[in-house]
Amino acid sequence: MVPHHSRSIETSSGPTDFTVIAKLLPYLWPTGQTALRARVVIALTFVLFAKIATVTVPLLYKEAVDRLSNDITTLILVPVGLILAYGGVRIIQVAFTQFQDAVVSRVIERAVRQLQVKVFDHLQAQSLQFHLDRQTGALSRMIERGARAIDMLLTMVVLRTMPAMIEFLFVCGILWSLFGWTYALVTFISTAAYVIYTLSVTNWRVKFRRKMNMSDGDAHTKLIDALINYETVKYFGNEGREVARLDRSLQSYEDAAVRSKSSLALLNTGQGVIITLGASAVMLMAAFDVKAGAMTLGGFVAVNTYMLQLFIPLSFLGMLYREVKQSLIDLEQVFSLLGKTPDVMDNPDAKPLDQPKGQVTFDHVKFTYDKERTILNDVSFTVKPGERVAIVGSTGSGKSTIVRLLFRFFDVTDGQIRIDDQDIRTLTQHALRRAIAVVPQDTVLFNDTIFYNIAYGRLDASRPEILDAIDQAHLTEFVNKLPKGLDTSVGERGLKLSGGEKQRVGIARAILKQPKVMVFDEATSSLDMVTEKSILTAMKEVSRGRATIVIAHRLSTITDADKILVLDNGVLAEQGTHIQLLEKDGLYKRLWEAQKREAQEAPSLDFA
Repeated sequence: MVPHHSRSIETSSGPTDFTVIAKLLPYLWPTGQTALRARVVIALTFVLFAKIATVTVPLLYKEAVDRLSNDITTLILVPVGLILAYGGVRIIQVAFTQFQDAVVSRVIERAVRQLQVKVFDHLQAQSLQFHLDRQTGALSRMIERGARAIDMLLTMVVLRTMPAMIEFLFVCGILWSLFGWTYALVTFISTAAYVIYTLSVTNWRVKFRRKMNMSDGDAHTKLIDALINYETVKYFGNEGREVARLDRSLQSYEDAAVRSKSSLALLNTGQGVIITLGASAVMLMAAFDVKAGAMTLGGFVAVNTYMLQLFIPLSFLGMLYREVKQSLIDLEQVFSLLGKTPDVMDNPDAKPLDQPKGQVTFDHVKFTYDKERTILNDVSFTVKPGERVAIVGSTGSGKSTIVRLLFRFFDVTDGQIRIDDQDIRTLTQHALRRAIAVVPQDTVLFNDTIFYNIAYGRLDASRPEILDAIDQAHLTEFVNKLPKGLDTSVGERGLKLSGGEKQRVGIARAILKQPKVMVFDEATSSLDMVTEKSILTAMKEVSRGRATIVIAHRLSTITDADKILVLDNGVLAEQGTHIQLLEKDGLYKRLWEAQKREAQEAPSLDFA
C-alpha cells in the first residue's frame, strides 16, 4: 500500500487577481465561437445605448422644470412633451438594460459549463497520488464555488461594472460641459475616495473570506465522509463524535463569518459617509449657483438627479467589488488546480497498443514512494497469454502496488514494465488501460442499475454482448430473480447488493471489456467460503486464454496457479508452483501452514 499524506486543497498563495482575470477573459471572448462573440458585442452595444438614455433623462427633466418655472403658458405644450419624452427615454433605458442581460446570458452560462467540464476533465487526468492526497468533499465544494464565482464575475463585469464606468464618464463630462469643471472635479474626487476606501477595506476583509472557505470545505468534507461511511459510524456508535467533528468545523466557519459581517458594517458605514459628503458638497455648490443666478432651477434638479443616478449604482459598486473580490478568491483555487500537472502523463510520441497479445513483463522493477521507503525492489517476472500467475505475501509486501504500476497509476522508479515487449511508458494511457481489466477486492459500483454498471466496462457493447458477459460471470440466475431484472438499482457504491453479487457484477464488467490481461486483486478475500467457491469458478472460466494476475490473500484459492510469486517487503523472495514452493520449505510454506492452522482452529473458537 502506497502511503499518502493528507493535504488541504486550500492554498496560502495562488494566482494574483490580475492573473485570474486574464485567465477568465477567454471564457468571455471564446475562441472560434463567433455566435457567442457576437452576443458580447451586441450586449455591449445595448449597454452603451442604455447609458446614453440614462444620462439623457436628467437633461429632459431639467428642460421640463425650466419651462414650467419660466413660462406657465407653455404648460400644455412643451413641458408635457418633455415629460412624455422623459418617460419614453426611461422605457428605452429599461429595455436596453434587460436586452443586454438576455443577450449575454448564453455567454455566461456557456462559460460556467465549460469551466466545470474543464475542471472535471482535469481531475480525471490527475494521477492516483493526487486523489489520495485530496478530500473528495472539499474538491466538490471548491468546484461548486468556482462555478458560482465565474457566473458572478462575468455577470458583474459585463452587466454591472462596465455600465457603471461608462455612466460615470458620461456624468462627469456632462457636468463639466453644462455647469463647469468644479462639479466634475468634486464628483471625481468623491468617487475616487469611495473606490479607494472600498478597495482598501475589502482587501483587508479577504482573510476572513479565505478562512470561511477553508472551514466550509472542511465541514463539507466531514459531512460527506460521515454519510458515506454511515454503516461504520453506526457499527461503533460514534454518531456523537461525528456530530462534534462537524460542529467544530462549523464553529470555525461561524467565527470567520461573524468577523466578515462585522467588518462589512464598517465598510458600509464608511461608504455611506463618503457618498453623503460628496453629494452634499455638489448640492451646496449648485444651491449657491442658483442663488447667484449662474444656474437655473432646472439645472439644480439635473445636478441632484445626476448625483442620485451616479451614487446609487456606485453604492451597488461597493457590493459588486466585494463579490468580485470574493469570487476571485474562489476562482484562484480553481485555476491553481488547473495549473496542477499530472504526475503521470503520456509522452509526446506515445503510441497505441496495436493487436495486443497480452504478455506482461516486469523487468527489474523498483518503485520508491519517497527516499525513506522502497515499496518494490528489483522485481522481475513474466505472465504469458493463457498463463495464470498468483502473487502472495504479507500485508505491505507490495502486492497491490504491482497492480497500480501495471495500470500506470504510478511510474516505476527504475526498471521496465512491458506489454508485448513495449514499455508501457511509451504507450498512451488509454491504450494501456483498454488492454487490462481488474476485479478489485471491493467492487465499487455507480448509483445506477445493474445494466449500467456492467455496460460501463465497454460503452459501445451490444446488449447480446452484455448478456453474454452476465452469463459468464454466473450472474444470470440472480438477475432473473429480481423483479426489475437488469434495471434494478444497486444503490450508492452498490450497497443494495451483497459482497458476492457485487463481485459478480465486477467480473461481468471486466469480461465485457474484452481485455488481454485480467487482474484479480484479492477479489474473494472478503467473501464467505461458499460464495468464494462460486466466484473462483467464474474467475477461472474468464481467465482462459488471457494473461491473468491474481493477487491472493487466501492461499487455498491459488494452489492451481501456473506460477506463484511470493513477495516479502517488496522483494520477490520465491516463485514456483504450489508444490514446488512447499518443497522449498521457505516463506510460502510458512504462510501456507499458518493459514491451515487458522482454518482448523476457527470452528473451535468460543465467541460466547
